Amino acid sequence: MEIIDISKDLLKTPVYPGDPEGYIDPIQNIRSGDHCNLNSVYTCLHTATHIDAPLHFIEGGKTIDKFSMDLFIGECLVVEAPPGPITGAFAEDNFPWDDCDRVLIKGNGLSYLMESSAYYVVDSGIKLIGTDSQTIGNHGSNQIIHRALLSADIPIIEGLDLSGVEPGRYFLMAQPLKISGVEAAPCRALLVKDHLFWSGSRN
Repeated sequence: MEIIDISKDLLKTPVYPGDPEGYIDPIQNIRSGDHCNLNSVYTCLHTATHIDAPLHFIEGGKTIDKFSMDLFIGECLVVEAPPGPITGAFAEDNFPWDDCDRVLIKGNGLSYLMESSAYYVVDSGIKLIGTDSQTIGNHGSNQIIHRALLSADIPIIEGLDLSGVEPGRYFLMAQPLKISGVEAAPCRALLVKDHLFWSGSRN
């Protein structure tokens, strides 16, 4: 069994344009005479590898702590996509719909869903989608794409590191931090290769 870390570092990853930079705030330090090391961290919830919940774009939408954890644990398919827009036709040909309902898009940070592919995801019954781009849409259609997915209660993992991952099936573990009442949370995303955890049936 091989475990692959597909998370990016929370404080070393470039932030989305316009988001605040994160930092560590040291509170106590043994070298300074304190009895322990103690730090606090400041970060935007959408920095590095994180999960968007409906509240991100939908007023009154579900918050990140209200998702069932079984969404983030289970079989997934890593799909390699060309740079640029992902069309509905590409999604129909490459995204699963009958036996696997979690999809991670490997596009070297350059691929993004179009409106047609976002609605294919919704209509196909996929229950989680992830990307190695900073955002699932592009700057012109980001709101439309997010609303299409999040209105269907499909969580979106953004900022994955899939650079060392071959396309194929894996077992995903990507639980968000438990933070009540917010629209997103960082996560530590892992893939398990050559695993024996799933039964092969859709859950």
